[in-house]
Amino acid sequence: MVQQQKQFVIDNLSMKESWRLFKIMAELVDGFDTLGEYGHGVSIFGSARLKEGDSLYEECVEVARKLATAGYTVITGGGPGIMEAGNKGAAEADGVSVGLNIQLPMEQAPNKYQNVELDFKYFFVRKVMFVKYATAYIVMPGGLGTLDELFEAAVLVQTKRIKPFPIILYKSEYWNGLLDWIKTTMVSGGYLNEDELDLFAVMDTPDEVVHFIKRYVIV
Repeated sequence: MVQQQKQFVIDNLSMKESWRLFKIMAELVDGFDTLGEYGHGVSIFGSARLKEGDSLYEECVEVARKLATAGYTVITGGGPGIMEAGNKGAAEADGVSVGLNIQLPMEQAPNKYQNVELDFKYFFVRKVMFVKYATAYIVMPGGLGTLDELFEAAVLVQTKRIKPFPIILYKSEYWNGLLDWIKTTMVSGGYLNEDELDLFAVMDTPDEVVHFIKRYVIV
């Protein structure tokens, strides 16, 4: 009897895992069907904790507005802070303002500036959408989630799993410390080749960012 109960539990867990696959597939299909209509995406990342009126927030609005005016699709995580700023700028220019929302216990409430909205339960599916439909990444100052997106894109380009595209680090004063550590510790220790730092471009103004993307990705 105990053995039969144990077998039932194992089978039940297996069934739950199988159904989870269908949920994952549904999120992938929904993302592909929706975002496949839009081209020349620029994914913007950064802190969810910045508020409207903060200088970085307003500069992100300007970047997104100019990109949308130039015909690019702006893609963010759909939440507050820098994500909201990116969607706001794109919406103000009557451009495509995509929000890839995720269910989180904190810091993730959908902002009101998305005109293309997707909701995800699974982080890795959401990440697929960020990469698959991006022709450039803009990485504003942020926390662990921002670093996660930055280095995931860098690894995919480094290992040639995706075509190379610009990875722009916005605000040298924020990123220079990290880049210096990579040079003095990772490169000098033989963990990274110096030319692999060419994956990143550091910029400090909205005009610089937009001009760089326009040169690299022609709409």
